[in-house]
Amino acid sequence: MSYQEHLPKLKQLLAENGLSVAIDGPSGSGKSTISRRLADELGIGYLDTGAMYRALTWYCLDQGLPVDDYDAAAGAADSFPLLMGNDPQDTRVYVGSTDVTDAIRTTEISENVSAIATNLAVRDTMRRLQREIIEKAVRAGSGMVAEGRDITTVVAPDADLRILLTASSDARLARRAAQLNEEVTAEAIEATKAQVLDRDAKDSTVVNFTTAADGVVLLDTSVQTVEETMEIVFQLVATTLYRKEAEAEEADARTRTMRNALADYDLTDEDEALLSGDYEDYFDEEDQAGLPVLAIIGRPNVGKSTLVNRILERRAAVVQDTPGVTRDRVSYPAQWAGRDFTLVDTGGWEMDVKGLDKSVADQAEIAIEMADAVIFVVDATVGATHTDEQLVRVLRRSNKPILLAANKVDSANQEADAAYLWSLGLGEPFPVSALHGRGAGDLLDKAMEILPLESSVAQSMPKDGPRRIALIGRPNVGKSSLLNQLAGSDRVVVNDLAGTTRDPVDELIEIDGRPWWFVDTAGVRRKMHRTTGADYYASIRTQAALEKAELALVLLDASEKMTEQDVRVVQAAIDAGRAVVIINNKWDLVDEDRREQLKFEHERELKQIQWASRINLSAKTGWHTNRIVRAMDEALAGWETRISTGRLNSFLGELVAAKPHPVRGGKQPRILFATQASTKPPRFVIFTTGFLDPAYRRFIERRLREDFGFHGTPIQISVRVREKRRK
Repeated sequence: MSYQEHLPKLKQLLAENGLSVAIDGPSGSGKSTISRRLADELGIGYLDTGAMYRALTWYCLDQGLPVDDYDAAAGAADSFPLLMGNDPQDTRVYVGSTDVTDAIRTTEISENVSAIATNLAVRDTMRRLQREIIEKAVRAGSGMVAEGRDITTVVAPDADLRILLTASSDARLARRAAQLNEEVTAEAIEATKAQVLDRDAKDSTVVNFTTAADGVVLLDTSVQTVEETMEIVFQLVATTLYRKEAEAEEADARTRTMRNALADYDLTDEDEALLSGDYEDYFDEEDQAGLPVLAIIGRPNVGKSTLVNRILERRAAVVQDTPGVTRDRVSYPAQWAGRDFTLVDTGGWEMDVKGLDKSVADQAEIAIEMADAVIFVVDATVGATHTDEQLVRVLRRSNKPILLAANKVDSANQEADAAYLWSLGLGEPFPVSALHGRGAGDLLDKAMEILPLESSVAQSMPKDGPRRIALIGRPNVGKSSLLNQLAGSDRVVVNDLAGTTRDPVDELIEIDGRPWWFVDTAGVRRKMHRTTGADYYASIRTQAALEKAELALVLLDASEKMTEQDVRVVQAAIDAGRAVVIINNKWDLVDEDRREQLKFEHERELKQIQWASRINLSAKTGWHTNRIVRAMDEALAGWETRISTGRLNSFLGELVAAKPHPVRGGKQPRILFATQASTKPPRFVIFTTGFLDPAYRRFIERRLREDFGFHGTPIQISVRVREKRRK
């Protein structure tokens, strides 16, 4: 009976349980033909990892990069614009807009690809990308057939089915000659032989594709046709799918058994909700982009941030009597009279200033250009100064609608002070007291009249669109520099003075065609309770920004010794339940001795956080900043991972059977049932008959990571001790 007759049943099992297949083997063993055919027959994705190395080889040659230059090839692997589909019927490969499908199969590429494929840094980058592609397909509930060198042992060692295809040298060389579109003659085979054997010899120095590892099926195709090989492969697929179905049924049975074990125990309403799956897990993010933008502009210490807080009806912006507290332009979602808009607070504008003050003034001018309307704030108790008059000239050049707010008019007796501001030539001044709220409503009513219904400057953003990323770290580690580097412009103020940033700064940045919300934050001080004034409130806002984020990019200064403060920042991100990526910044200042010291410091200080990705980069030069998106995607995927209750209880059953909890005080706690209560971050609730030692909880977490990934995310494990009902 042909395997085609079993396809309907196999596809049904595949739809229910998913399938990942990894196929390895030397050149000419048939792995590409079999893999593509298998994926096409099953209707799942196909990944040719070898084509990725060939495409990189083509790119290096096309760009004039020496393929044997270790660092140049590694840098190219991080950034070259590869585009490959997963459709087995459409295996075209693009580098940028160039179709290189045929070009990567030429003799020139075959002669040079080993130099790329044996580059360990290149392989590390490619493996991460390949794992992401495979894991994404599996999480989507479909499946993937991936083929290539080391796919069964390194890239996808956890694949449901792993096959190593092999064949005799003569059979492989004949197939290789045919693949190169050469006439299969004795001469063609001889011409190909040296090339293929030489490549196999080079590749075998970094990859084992000649012997099958444990759990890998070895299949010799020397004397088999494609159809005969497909019959055998489909038998293996069928066996795998039926085994997965049996495991799923066993997991369900185990879940029922463990769930029934709780029948004799006292459970709360919350327990029952968890056990029945009657809970909701979501992340609510407000839609802030695409709204009309209203900017608050003025010289230092006229009460701009106080007015912002009055409009928002909460203490959002940092306020202090000292001039120059606000330095960046900071956006807030706001509402008045049923209308939503974006409110932008700015630093004080001054003329003819240098250094940090010049950067602050530049940001205020950018805010004017990026606004739909402007509220110009003047201190009515002081009157119009020369700086105010110069700022009026800047505002007029912008051609934006302008409202003049005469601030610090705390009573009717002071309204005469506001009248003197007619001299600025901006129309009627609106007397307001930002501190007490006097006149603020009339000012906002007028602002709604001049604000357009749709912004002409803000980008529209879907509510479930860009992910929210917080840049955190102690002062002066380069958070603002990294944001500017990613944005491709001087978006935030950067200065050698530690603690330049005080308010969280949101920026919508597009990287590789995808938008991200990045939030620059103030540096986390060593002892927050010892900070005062603006720094104290900045620390509070940094924590609030972290709570609203999905992922934290924790920046460390790689050129300096790690401090207790650095560890505290990392722990703050973990305590907040955010996905984490650790950035070693200022790598351009790190020498060989410092690298060894940093490695030792990470092993000592971050030993319990091995699950977080680490990236070495230079925000100043942009070196390796292109690695950030890949690390963020990986961490966010782990942050959102959910394990079915059946798989979880099956996992715990096997775990406890292999290594039961130690006996304490003559008692041994038993695990009755477990469920994953939520994601973002993954939180597990385990019902037991007694307290679980912290060491045993860490053991469970470590094994969860080994079996299910959860890369880049903290895991929270709650234990609920339940006692039997008294009869």
